[in-house]
Order: sequence, then structure tokens, then C-alpha cells
Amino acid sequence: MYSVISGDIVSSTSLKSDDSALVEAQLKILIQDLNKKFKAYSRVIKGDYIECVVPNASEGLQVALAIKSFIKALPINTQNYKKDDNRFKQFKTHGIRLAIGYGNLSRYLPEDGIIDGEAIYLSGREISGGTTYNKERIVIKSTLFFVANNDKLNTIFQPVLSLLDVLFSKATSRQCEVLYLKLLNCQEEEIAQKLGISQSAVNQHSTSVGWNAIDEAVKFYKTIILKQQ
Repeated sequence: MYSVISGDIVSSTSLKSDDSALVEAQLKILIQDLNKKFKAYSRVIKGDYIECVVPNASEGLQVALAIKSFIKALPINTQNYKKDDNRFKQFKTHGIRLAIGYGNLSRYLPEDGIIDGEAIYLSGREISGGTTYNKERIVIKSTLFFVANNDKLNTIFQPVLSLLDVLFSKATSRQCEVLYLKLLNCQEEEIAQKLGISQSAVNQHSTSVGWNAIDEAVKFYKTIILKQQ
């Protein structure tokens, strides 16, 4: 069984060309980090759609939240956008929509770029819905989803993801930088060195963004998924 994450960057077409190039370059770093820390295989399709296979299925939520915090932490220059630009506001608020599909893979050959099976179908179908577009604006209801062919699991996880969605939507770029490194299992002293801030500042950002609740949710996901193995 795998956790497979499908993600669609919110309002990516609203970004200026320089910012789009920055996102594409940074996604390469994200892919390397996820492979190093979780042995995850990730790929980017058409510049703004991400697929990520997490071999240790119990780490699926941790990886998904790492992806979300990474995108929200990207150093996009807000001065390049109008204050009433709703599409850019949605990008800064949500960053990326993510669906975790939990299930089997009938074919998984990362060296050949082949991913096929239940888990990726589930995540892909889920992420393709849930957003309403019109000519004037983008309307986003939720950005974190879990889907499996197990109604009990779906019922257990969706309220947790809804609460996490609210926490992440309120997180600042700096808080997301800290969250990303914490989700990669870095210690506060190491995070302070990487970001060039004090350890107390790292702790303050962690507390403000609700790290304890996020950590508990990640542990909860791991516990429930491990019982399914």
C-alpha cells in the first residue's frame, strides 16, 4: 500500500513569468528533499501539477504538509501584484491543493517514470474536482483531501485535514519555512542555522502556527495507516 499525493498549485497562471520560473526551479529542490528524507518519488507535470509516491504510506500526511508549507514559503514578491488581485491572494493563502490517495499501485517503476494503480487514480480524481472557476475569480472550498476505497478511513481523516487546512491558510511565509524544515524532521537548532534566525524565534514561529497540533495530526495519520498494513 502507498500514499500517493497529487497536487495542483493554486492560481499558478496568475504568476509573473519570473515568479513562474522561480517556482519551477524551487520545485526541483523540493523533489530532491523529499527523495532524500522519505525516499519519495516526485515529478512535476506542466509546471504546476505535482505527483508524489510515498513508499512508506504512513508518512503520507507528513509529506503532503511538507509540500504545502514549501509552496507557501516561496519568496514571491507581492509588490509585483495588485492588492485586489484575487487569484494571487488565493495563491498566497493556499499555495497548493493536495489530495492523498491511499491504496495499491499495480505498477511503480520510478526509474522509468511509471506510476499506475488505485492510489494515483484516487488522488488524481480527487484533485481534479473541488475547485470552481469563473471568468472573474477562483473559488476554493478546501485544499487538503484524503481518499481511499475505505469509507471509515475517509471519515476519520477528512475532519483532521479540514482543521489543518485552516491552520495552513493562516500561516505566514516565515512560519511555513519553519514548518517545512520541522516536517523534514530537522531540530530547532538546525532550523535556526539554516534560516539565520535564533532558536527562540524558531520556537516562537512554531508555537504561533500551531506546530503541536500539526505534529499530533501527523502522528495520528501514521498510527491509523500502520494499523492498515
